[in-house]
Amino acid sequence: MFPVLLASALCLPTAEIERGEVAFRPGPQEASVPERFRLERADFHYELEPVLATERYTVSRLRFPSPVVTADPENNTVHAEYFRPVGRDGKRPGVVVLHILGADFPLSRYMAARLADRGVAALFVKLPYYGERRPASGGLDARRFLSSDVERTVTAMRQGICDVRRASAWLATRAEVDPGRLGVTGISLGGIVSSIVAAVDPSIQESAFLLAGGDLSRILWEMPEGRTFRARWIESGRTRADLKALTDPFDPLRYASRLRTKRVFMMAGKVDEVIPPDSARELWLAAGRPDILWCDCGHYSAVGFLLPGIRRTVEFFAEPPPKR
Repeated sequence: MFPVLLASALCLPTAEIERGEVAFRPGPQEASVPERFRLERADFHYELEPVLATERYTVSRLRFPSPVVTADPENNTVHAEYFRPVGRDGKRPGVVVLHILGADFPLSRYMAARLADRGVAALFVKLPYYGERRPASGGLDARRFLSSDVERTVTAMRQGICDVRRASAWLATRAEVDPGRLGVTGISLGGIVSSIVAAVDPSIQESAFLLAGGDLSRILWEMPEGRTFRARWIESGRTRADLKALTDPFDPLRYASRLRTKRVFMMAGKVDEVIPPDSARELWLAAGRPDILWCDCGHYSAVGFLLPGIRRTVEFFAEPPPKR
């Protein structure tokens, strides 16, 4: 969709893989994290494989085990891409970047590259059942993050949130990253996951949600992609109220009040057909009315507005936070 790398980018096919281990030790605030998203004390290994270098940043593939184990072995390894700024002294902000429901990875890579351009260490993380995490076996529906099996979908949501928390913990260990300036951002599905992670993770102080909102059951029930899911849900004898009961523990509105003490930026569409404007407004209100950019667009027509939104997001993370 957008150019990501500079023309001077170099492939590094023979670069040495960095192998290491992170000792995650939850702090006192971990007790305040909702139990389903809590991370236990753990030592986890990782591999960091350099693949590209540009004048302003390098790109490496990162792999580490998910803190949530599923029945699909491929899905239990988290795959990410680390955009590390070069030629800059001192500690830099570190931000996890999440992708949209349709797995438009170039869009997320573009955002990560622009963050790195401005000196922000950016880690693009692939959510459960995306990319290398999608099992080769099973039906197409069974190999997706969002499927007609809603119980499986909310399990994937929990895993994704825990994966992002572990990814942020990895970022905090990097010599070039300021652990006091960790953030998370995403668009659409990535924005929804980001909003929960930012709310529940005590270490994350900055976040930006683009085309995201609250009232998850309404979003799932009304979104155009949900027609097959709705039909199967109703055929099984379940109701919209049943869906709400199942998804409420994963609704951004449940945790949004925790965002009031953190820096937040939002972008929303005034005629969004996937994330209703009311859903975005509810999240904005619950989060304490943070800075928000309202655009004259829908969800699918937002492409013409995403570049300004991404620029605002990059500036948000790159600029020092206001002194309190």
